[in-house]
Parts: sequence; C-alpha cells; structure tokens
Amino acid sequence: MVTAFVLITAQRDRIAAAAQDILELDGVAEVYSVAGPYDLVAVARVRTNDELAKLVTEDLIAVAGLVKTQTLIAFRQYSKHDLERLFSLGMD
Repeated sequence: MVTAFVLITAQRDRIAAAAQDILELDGVAEVYSVAGPYDLVAVARVRTNDELAKLVTEDLIAVAGLVKTQTLIAFRQYSKHDLERLFSLGMD
C-alpha cells in the first residue's frame, strides 16, 4: 500500500467544489481543508507507485481550480499505540 499526502493550492472560489471533486477520484481516501500556505490536503491510498503517478499527474490535474500541488509519499506509519510504546518506561 502506498500512502501519500497531496498538498493543494486552489483558486479561492473553487476550494469547496475542488475538495468534493478530488474526493471522487479513485485512490483518494480523505480531503481536508486546512489553514496555512495550502488550501486542501488529500490523503491518497493506492496499491502501487504507478497508480499514485496516474492519480497525481492525470486525475488531479483534471480537477478545475487547482493552482499547485505538492506530493509527500509516506514511508512508515506511526499510530498512537506505537507512540505510547516508544515513550513507555516499562511501568505497565
């Protein structure tokens, strides 16, 4: 499984509509509106790098109102459970 976070800058008047359009794309699990230098963050979960490449370079580019994207590929997932184990002092 390949997980990626796509940071998206969108035209102001298209943010909500673009989020809905992005959510309909195969491989997109979630879309968040965010504060800061980006407008949206899409969470992509696909089986292969080729599927991610298609999603980012073909499918996303067709969504109206997107100005710029930056894709971050995740290497490893850490869950709350894992963090508790990492910081545990063995005092269970």
